[in-house]
Order: sequence, then C-alpha cells, then structure tokens
Amino acid sequence: MHLALIDASLGTPHAQRNFEREVDASLTVYNANEGEMPPPIGTPVSAQTDGEALQSFDGAIISGSQSSVYDSHRSWIRELSQWVEGAISDGLPLLGVCWGHQLLAQILGGTVRGGNYELGYVEVQQEADDPIWDGLSDPFTVFATHSDHVVKMPSDARLLASNETGVQALRYEQVYGVQFHPEYDLKTAKAMIHSKDLSERNLQHALDTCTDANVNAAGSATRIFENFLDHVAATAPETSSSPLNA
Repeated sequence: MHLALIDASLGTPHAQRNFEREVDASLTVYNANEGEMPPPIGTPVSAQTDGEALQSFDGAIISGSQSSVYDSHRSWIRELSQWVEGAISDGLPLLGVCWGHQLLAQILGGTVRGGNYELGYVEVQQEADDPIWDGLSDPFTVFATHSDHVVKMPSDARLLASNETGVQALRYEQVYGVQFHPEYDLKTAKAMIHSKDLSERNLQHALDTCTDANVNAAGSATRIFENFLDHVAATAPETSSSPLNA
C-alpha cells in the first residue's frame, strides 16, 4: 500500500519520523510548506515499491503544522487546498491530523478559528460508532497540541469524537480528520510542550499530564492508523497502486 504523506510542519523533524514509525505502509513525503505537492490523482508518481513504479496513491495523510489553515496569504496552503479538493472529488481516502483535520474541515465547508490552547494528554469521547475506533476504548487518551479549533462542523460531515474543547474527530465519506496526534511519542510530546510560548503555569500543567499511565494509554491511539489503512484497502480503487505496465 502506498500513501502520500503531506508534511505541513514548518521545518520540524518530528512529523515525518513519527508517521514513518507508526504507519505500516510505503510513504512518499511531500513538504507542502516548501511547495512540494503530490501530482494530480491518477497520474504516475515518481516512487517505487518492490522495484515497480506506482501509478497513483492509495490514500494520503496530512500532518499537523505551526501555521493556521485560514492563513490565506500563504501560497502553499492555497495550492494544497486545491489538491485536497481534487482528491476528495476523486474519492481518495484521506486522514488529516491536527492541522490536517482543520484543513479538511475548512475545505468541506466548516469553520476554523483561534481559541484557547489544548496542550498535553487529554481524554476524548467517541460520538459515533465507526471502524476508525476499532480497538480503542471509550473514552480514550491522546496527546493534543493546538489553539485553532473547528468551531463549526461541515454540514455534510459526521462528528466522530469530542471533548470539552470541541470537535476532536469527523468523517465525510472517505475522509477522516482527528484533532489530536496519534503518532506522537513521549519525546515529541515533551518537545512540543517546551516549544510553546505559554506561561510557566500552563506549561507545567501540560507536563504534569505526561504520566506513565497517560503515555501508555495514548499508545492505543496508533490503532487509528491501522484502521485507516483497512479503510484505504476497502475504499481505494484496485488499480490505484498497480504497476504501470501491469
């Protein structure tokens, strides 16, 4: 299985490392903030698996970012939005994580705005049964780091999870978004906490959530990637990653 990993982070090394560790699929990375975009769906991609060229992607994951999806002055966000619109129209399975979740919500007609920081390990409640939650408890523990929020759901999307801060997961047809970071390990979580320009009190509160119990519980959230790959296998056209000369 071959996925596009659209790395929207602004120069941090965590995104690619974490996704490559947790996602059991062949990944071609595109650094979106540097203007790297996947080719249009259905066109050959410059990647190989098992020595064979691929015709297209089976799905795509969109990472978190330090930018805001409503930063319309950033040309790469406009370009990526156009690519995502085409991918949705073509039926490509997509998973948006944090910023990627917000981008999908905005493209689908929802509203994203700045608000209070959610930082640290938190609990999330499931709001609807969905295969993406297979193997997860309810509620479940995850790491979150964001101050932008989906404040208005896309009208055609389904709310999958929430907590006191609002929307934590949504689905529209073959498209999923999660506000939290199932790919984060403790090293990344602590690095992200220390990188924030917040009060010492708020930073310490976030660090206090980094307990062994929370870290171990959050490990189960990586099941979301396994469940997404199952979704990709069931959804993506059979020819999407077939060899060019097959």
